Amino acid sequence: MSYPITDKFVIGVASSALFDLSESHQVFVEQGPEKYKQFQEANINRTLDRGVAFPFIRRFLSINERFPEQCPVEVVLLSRNSPETGLRVFRSIQEYGLEISRAAFMTGKSPYEYIPAFNCSLFLTSNKEDVGQAMAAGFPAGLVMPSDVRDDEQDVELRVAFDFDGVIADDEAESVFKQGDLDAFHAYERDRVDVPHNQGPLANLFRKLALMRSLEDEQIADNPGYERIVRIAIVTARSAPAHERVVTTLKSWGVNVDETFFLGGMTKDRVLSVLQPHIFFDDQLTHLESVGGNIPMVHVPFGVANSDSSLVRHLGHLSRNRRSA
Repeated sequence: MSYPITDKFVIGVASSALFDLSESHQVFVEQGPEKYKQFQEANINRTLDRGVAFPFIRRFLSINERFPEQCPVEVVLLSRNSPETGLRVFRSIQEYGLEISRAAFMTGKSPYEYIPAFNCSLFLTSNKEDVGQAMAAGFPAGLVMPSDVRDDEQDVELRVAFDFDGVIADDEAESVFKQGDLDAFHAYERDRVDVPHNQGPLANLFRKLALMRSLEDEQIADNPGYERIVRIAIVTARSAPAHERVVTTLKSWGVNVDETFFLGGMTKDRVLSVLQPHIFFDDQLTHLESVGGNIPMVHVPFGVANSDSSLVRHLGHLSRNRRSA
């Protein structure tokens, strides 16, 4: 049964985030769009390998299996491909059994303008330009960073981790920290401990995931043997006393999370390597590295923590590291 898109919790995903398109992208870069088209047509029945966002998207769609009457979530493919070159992508989607039926094929253009048309709470892509345009227009988007893809099909839990400032909340407090020092930041947050933060770029995504968690709370109340699949964590560099305003904000929004980590400057990889999220969102590039390179990380280029030059330098650093690995 089809439900109106406005009634859905929707995530938009580019084929470059869902699948590993490195081989075909190399053809496009080195030989041009016509050879790329021929390559995709010649390999139309060769299933694409899973991409960085695949484990997250597969588990996100599994929420519908737990709530078949509501079918609350949907994934839409937003692609720079043409309908012809996109045929291989859709055949791979069908081969993996992903319930994705809606798509926008833009034939070389960015699909970011259609994020609100499809009611997307998030657009995931590996294209830096598309993310920048989406965020500049005020649309929620994230740049999928290079990492190894591990998808244990026996692991049904969906683990999603968020940084707080510049992701769930706006960059108000982060601006204070950038302009002063840690003591000034703590004093600022202590003075506003009872004032909730304004929403950040992924606040809508976060709150809707928390709603899915609440639906599972209702299932557990009716059936104590129900096994929860949605697990939400906040992993922030904040520490006491700045932690209290985080709690105030979540309480004002009426949401709960499963785990919250106030790291006080510890590297986030130390916690993420234990948590093993299927996706982690952060606005600061320096936090988006893991020792094993196996944590799916997404950069949300928002606010004072970001500049185009720092992004270019960091992506170049990642690229060099992966080539030498």
